[in-house]
Amino acid sequence: MVQVDYSYAEISDVRRSPKPVRRGAFKLSKLAFDKIVALACLPLIVVVALVLLLVNPVYNPGPLFFRQKRMGRNGAAFQMIKFRTMLPAGEVTRLHHEGVETARITKLGRLLRKYRIDELPNMLNVLRHEMSVIGPRPDAWDHAVVFSQEIPTYRHRFGVLPGITGLAQIRQGYAEGVNQTVAKARLDRIYIRQQGFATELRIILGTVRVIFSGFGAR
Repeated sequence: MVQVDYSYAEISDVRRSPKPVRRGAFKLSKLAFDKIVALACLPLIVVVALVLLLVNPVYNPGPLFFRQKRMGRNGAAFQMIKFRTMLPAGEVTRLHHEGVETARITKLGRLLRKYRIDELPNMLNVLRHEMSVIGPRPDAWDHAVVFSQEIPTYRHRFGVLPGITGLAQIRQGYAEGVNQTVAKARLDRIYIRQQGFATELRIILGTVRVIFSGFGAR
């Protein structure tokens, strides 16, 4: 297994905001917000899961959930959980520079992806403190290892918890390949440098617009 270890020196420069904020109060508020939102979403996750259990056999045959190894804060590995949107495959071999395997996405899966319903179970990762509601979107482990080697600014995103939504998600949408990931890493770095209450609020409002518009879905 590839070990990815990021020292404080490598990521600390993006933790310093150009405009000083009360970091302690912000961190506590962000943590409380994460837990409250995640707990509030649990009943919704249960309801959606029950509905999918009924309709999946017809419109989306296969397991209810999809789990994948992702790279999180400080390069730590964790299992991200989502509602499954694609036909099951024996082994996912998509390389880091390749696009989403759209042929495997089911009709129901497209609907779940468009309105980000498939990401609701990410709230379980938030409860386990593996993710935050807002932060850089985590990439698949194998892809993140390659991006860390090929994109100098990519490793900065590991200075904070990965998120369900973030600046890159509302500005750029889904990123495919190295070039789009370079742009995503730049937006992630901007987010980390500008972290604060106002930035979080703008991302929340932007996320609401994204959900209703379906912007950037794959």
